Amino acid sequence: MTTPTTPAPTPTQTHPTAPRLLTGLIGSGIGRSLSPALHEAEGDAHGLRCQYRRLDLDVLGLTPSDLPRLLDAAQLMGFSGLNITHPCKQLVIPHLDDLSPDAEALGAVNTVVFKDGRRTGHNTDGWGFGQSFRRGLPGARLERVVQLGAGGAGAAVAHAILGLGAGRLTLFDQDRERAEGLAARLGAQFPGQQVEAGTDLTAAMGEAGGLIHATPTGMAAHPGLPLPADLLRPDHWVAEVVYVPLETELLRVARARGCATVHGGGMAVFQAARAFALFTGIEPDVDRMLRHFERLIEPGAQVS
Repeated sequence: MTTPTTPAPTPTQTHPTAPRLLTGLIGSGIGRSLSPALHEAEGDAHGLRCQYRRLDLDVLGLTPSDLPRLLDAAQLMGFSGLNITHPCKQLVIPHLDDLSPDAEALGAVNTVVFKDGRRTGHNTDGWGFGQSFRRGLPGARLERVVQLGAGGAGAAVAHAILGLGAGRLTLFDQDRERAEGLAARLGAQFPGQQVEAGTDLTAAMGEAGGLIHATPTGMAAHPGLPLPADLLRPDHWVAEVVYVPLETELLRVARARGCATVHGGGMAVFQAARAFALFTGIEPDVDRMLRHFERLIEPGAQVS
């Protein structure tokens, strides 16, 4: 990994009279999220006193049904916006005033901007995944792709991989109706490509060039492997969405079997960069954010 020549600024380097920015993240099991560190350091670099708060449903003893209260509270307290993660990316939509074209097309929101008394939902996951995939797996075969997961993140990455030219995308999800619904929506948006809800994972993997993993399996709170290891071949590529931990069980097994892989960290940074721009109106330095991410994941790194 590249070592930065200068460290990211710390909050003490920002003048106390600098403009303030209050943002946060709503989700479940987000205690190890690196979003606060990424957003706050980039804010410091632009002269903003950025405070990014975790609103962890598990820690607060809340459920997704409490989303309306959390949104009301954040808006009342002067938040500029919120990131939204599992399990709330689709459930948040009924509580918003407007959707961006990307969020509407995907049926999932990962960023909410509060402005002029209105709540606008955006989705930066798809763009983030596409940027990371292009960097991490250049030349990957896209004729046939298998994806595990059709939830909020799954909708975004499926849209992205079709945008990158996937010829046939087969979706699997524990909720088959959800996979079928996503396949139908994406099929209408990409009429020249084939999108289907899969029924036989073994057969699909036998024909596929690569695998996208977009379920919570492998997260710190949901350890494990999302498919049998013997379905992975050395000529497969594997793209992971989970980034905490960065080395998921899937990536470890895939690399051991000779697969080309890309971890979820790049998607996390790129989607955060786009969200930062939406919150602030300022274009972030993505390369600086990537360097900061690399330092944050080094062994022994202290993350607040």
